[in-house]
Amino acid sequence: MENINYNTLRTPKEGILVKIDLTDKVAVITGGAAGIGKACARLMLENSAQVIIADIQEEEGEKTTAELSAIGRCHFIPTDVSSKQSAEHLIDSVMSEFARVDIFVNNAGIGVGGHDRVDIDQFPDEDWARILGIDLTGIFYCCRAVSRVMIEQKSGRIINIGSVFGTVPARKQIAYVAAKAGVHNLTRAMALELAPYGINVNAVAPGSILTRATEDLFYGKDAGQAEMVERMLSHVPLGRPGDPVDIANAVLFLSGEESKYITGHVLTVDGGWTCGYTRDF
Repeated sequence: MENINYNTLRTPKEGILVKIDLTDKVAVITGGAAGIGKACARLMLENSAQVIIADIQEEEGEKTTAELSAIGRCHFIPTDVSSKQSAEHLIDSVMSEFARVDIFVNNAGIGVGGHDRVDIDQFPDEDWARILGIDLTGIFYCCRAVSRVMIEQKSGRIINIGSVFGTVPARKQIAYVAAKAGVHNLTRAMALELAPYGINVNAVAPGSILTRATEDLFYGKDAGQAEMVERMLSHVPLGRPGDPVDIANAVLFLSGEESKYITGHVLTVDGGWTCGYTRDF
């Protein structure tokens, strides 16, 4: 199969693909320094929101913030979502600077690297703890802190980034699958609890998205598991991986008034992969 060039797919730099009025809205995006988070930050800025990027990667976060500040007001707060103190400091800092939080996107997360993919009988304790700590507990810490603010406001949008593997299982990445399944049901439970306060809680479940991480794993010339690409994409009806902007468009829609009657929903963006989910790896 011909290698897919990361730079040839459509990127958010091509301009606004979806127009949602977010004028004066304050949006916080965890894991916003790169990939899907950066695409979300760009689209929200292009739609007139004020954006706070929260990321553990300080150098990359500062660089992205400087780049996106050319579009609108963009601020960076170093954050480790797996730390309760760091998550609470993020919300305190945003409130001190912006006095409100209208949109919170829980995008920060990690997966299981290609060489670390093993069956459950060999899965290391430290990998389980690390992945659950970021991908599930980290979302809980952030949601708990920001929900207190939104309850006071009696308004807000929380959008959690899940995965198709939160809906269907996959082999050799048991911690990631468990974490993302938890994110999906956490989203639904939060929607029940927070709806009386005017807060909408939804999730977006990406399929295979072409980021630098998946380029290294699957799609690049020297990718560690390039031999799987043809088999994997043969089960994706659209026949290609998604681009970060495909996920950012879904997040943007769930951030605006156009989605005000949607809550407790997991929006799958996977090129049709899970329509008839089956695969041989």
